[in-house]
Amino acid sequence: MTTNIPELWEWAEYYCPWCYVAAVRLAKIAPEYRGRVRLVTRAFPLEVYGGGPPDRTELELEIWLAALQEPEATFKPFGSQWPTTTLPAFEAAWCAFQQGEEVGLDFDLRIRRAFFAEARNIGQREVMLELAREAGLDLERFARDFASDAPRAAVLEEGRLGKERYHVRGTPTIMLSDGTRFRHPLAYPQISDGQIVSVGKLPCCGEGCYDATRAMFESALAT
Repeated sequence: MTTNIPELWEWAEYYCPWCYVAAVRLAKIAPEYRGRVRLVTRAFPLEVYGGGPPDRTELELEIWLAALQEPEATFKPFGSQWPTTTLPAFEAAWCAFQQGEEVGLDFDLRIRRAFFAEARNIGQREVMLELAREAGLDLERFARDFASDAPRAAVLEEGRLGKERYHVRGTPTIMLSDGTRFRHPLAYPQISDGQIVSVGKLPCCGEGCYDATRAMFESALAT
């Protein structure tokens, strides 16, 4: 692990469209701070530490609103295959990170795009193996790690750490390693009885949000 470099953490879930938007923006800005701020994606599986497995009806209400807020986060309607769990996605991401930090960050975003932009079932282990092949990972190493108990144990421990030590309750939660939190500029909907009944004020859109994202990295540098 790189030392003496400040870190910016995103606690995230793979079926969360707002995590996808945040990840796209963070990935856009992160190269400007390479070697100065370390972007860390941290696992927070909501089916274990939050409100349960993904709710398709709710996500179908949210994705169009998320798409309007970040044009570079591509969305398409979900297909017939629906993930009842995202733990295989978390485990696969952990395996990718064993092959390098940049490799892991790229793979993390590939998983999100596979779900939201390609309608792929990220709850299926074979889909994760397909993504690893498409990403050009060391497949022998990936498959060996993926078949072991280590990824699940690491993911659950990281989620437990988020909930118990850092009091993470939802995703995305973006913070510094000292616990200082940021509010990512997003307009969340209020959903009641299967309908969006209100939406918060849109703070920015697309490129207009990049300065706010950049400010998080600047705050990390200032610590």
